[in-house]
Amino acid sequence: MPVSVTMPRLGESVTEGTVTRWLKQVGDTVEADEPLLEVSTDKVDTEIPSPASGVLTSILVNEDETAEVGSELAVIGGEGDAPAAAPAPDAGQQDVDDAAVEARTEQSTSADTPENLETPAPSSASGSDSGSGASSGSGDAEGTVVTMPALGESVTEGTVTRWLKEVGDTVEVDEPLLEVSTDKVDTEIPSPAAGTLLEIKVQQDDTAEVGAALAVIGAAGGAAPKAEKAPEPGPAAPAAESYATPSPAAEAPASAPKQAEAPKAEAPKAETATPAEAPKPVPADKPATVATAESNGAPVENEAAYVTPLVRKLAAEHDVDLGSLTGTGVGGRIRKQDVLDAAEKAKAAAAKPAPAAAPAAAPAPAAQSKAKPAPSPLRGRTEKMTRTRATIAKRMVESLQISAQLTTVVEVDMTKVAKLRAQVKDAFQQRHGVKLSFMPFLALATVEALQQHPVVNSRIDQEAGTVTYFDAEHLAIAVDTPKGLIVPVIKDAGDLNLGGLAKRIADVAERTRNNKIGPDEISGGTFTLTNTGSRGALFDTPIINQPQVGILGTGAIVKRAVVVDDPELGEIIVPRSMMYLALSYDHRIVDGADAARFLTTMKERLEAGHFEGELGL
Repeated sequence: MPVSVTMPRLGESVTEGTVTRWLKQVGDTVEADEPLLEVSTDKVDTEIPSPASGVLTSILVNEDETAEVGSELAVIGGEGDAPAAAPAPDAGQQDVDDAAVEARTEQSTSADTPENLETPAPSSASGSDSGSGASSGSGDAEGTVVTMPALGESVTEGTVTRWLKEVGDTVEVDEPLLEVSTDKVDTEIPSPAAGTLLEIKVQQDDTAEVGAALAVIGAAGGAAPKAEKAPEPGPAAPAAESYATPSPAAEAPASAPKQAEAPKAEAPKAETATPAEAPKPVPADKPATVATAESNGAPVENEAAYVTPLVRKLAAEHDVDLGSLTGTGVGGRIRKQDVLDAAEKAKAAAAKPAPAAAPAAAPAPAAQSKAKPAPSPLRGRTEKMTRTRATIAKRMVESLQISAQLTTVVEVDMTKVAKLRAQVKDAFQQRHGVKLSFMPFLALATVEALQQHPVVNSRIDQEAGTVTYFDAEHLAIAVDTPKGLIVPVIKDAGDLNLGGLAKRIADVAERTRNNKIGPDEISGGTFTLTNTGSRGALFDTPIINQPQVGILGTGAIVKRAVVVDDPELGEIIVPRSMMYLALSYDHRIVDGADAARFLTTMKERLEAGHFEGELGL
């Protein structure tokens, strides 16, 4: 009797998983509990064992595809079952799916329209509407409505900052569709279904309430509204005809955008386009996922790529920049093999000896490039403030208005920490999968000092006349992003060791920069740590992140001559690694003496440099 292999629940809040690799192929014999496939979620990468012994007769979810918890992944049959027998009932639909996948693969070398990618032959389109709808995941014939999600407990609306797809574009399930900004977070909204983007209901910079319809996704070509292309100036109809192949006229608006994005657009047809359409073709060396993002705004590399924790860890181990990779998975997803290939290329490039003539020729171009840097393209421009920047501006002014803020600064000798870090950083990265920076040392010293001085880790309610001293240290880490400063929170940071803090800091920082951080992860902080020295600043006077009562700014670590009192030699001048710690605090509850005691505790902890136990030495 056939046994179904289903997607297990891999965590309390996990609702789906992505198949990263099949360890067995159709026709292979498997034993009970033998590893069958690898699955990745936002929380864990793991192997799924076979629930029974037998023969793998059918694979229903391919690699790089996502399936919900409880959905069927494969079928295990008896020893005598023929592998080809399992797919027989769905053979017609499987032919359609295989043809669609093959057509998508050949899109970069052909001028097929999106309609041809979804339907292998015009003769079958009219007779298999229900089958096509099921395979595309677009829901009913009317299409799937994309709605504004609830991006936080108190968030009631969001602003569409950018559409990553245009009307007529083909989208996959969970592929990024648009970017939305709220008062709490900027994030990407994934497509709830596969199909074609038929209609955009909320334009860029417009605001919509939670639950409002943003767009409609349906079957390719069937219901694409002509009104989406109507505003273009010039003889729009002839331009659309120049892109269309012998297919119904109603399909022309949907096929025009995809033809513009195709890496190999036909040159004669591009010349017949109107001036308004001329800029749309994308350079041939750009991947399709990147071209889609660039058509709506500034270039963003690999916007459609989803990075699993396994791939992220592998990239850190091999020192591979994920932003420089072009994913080969579905929807531009970066796969494990992409990282390994990039690492091999980097090793090969490093092994090649540099040409002898290169050093002699290099100084001339370098001198020319350093002579006068190019001016910023922002000079002379006036543009609308982003929602994130407007929120930051509002809250910074409010923070200064409602609390009495001042800053205390101390100088710390980080020489022992610097030597210890240099000694163990390579072994630490191999063990934990992340680089060992100075931030984990500072974070650990901070949470330890907060535990000894809870007045700095408190909240004041002046109207009620109360002070709340927190029993946990929820450490907020300020992260510099292209959209502005965002402050994700590491909950219960006081319960983590040095390695745990290093991994959590690297994780939240990366997901914040990639717009993957959740709204619940940027609230609930009790104290903030901001690395103002990351760009070379000696110290700063940071503004408190309300309703907290303190924020610590860490300056740049610089080597300079310092007078040291040596027990044997007396006062001597030696080079030391020095930094400034600047604590801004709310004087309504924190006094200057409290701030000084807090900073002194941190200074003594860091200058002693006793972190060997945390590092397993």
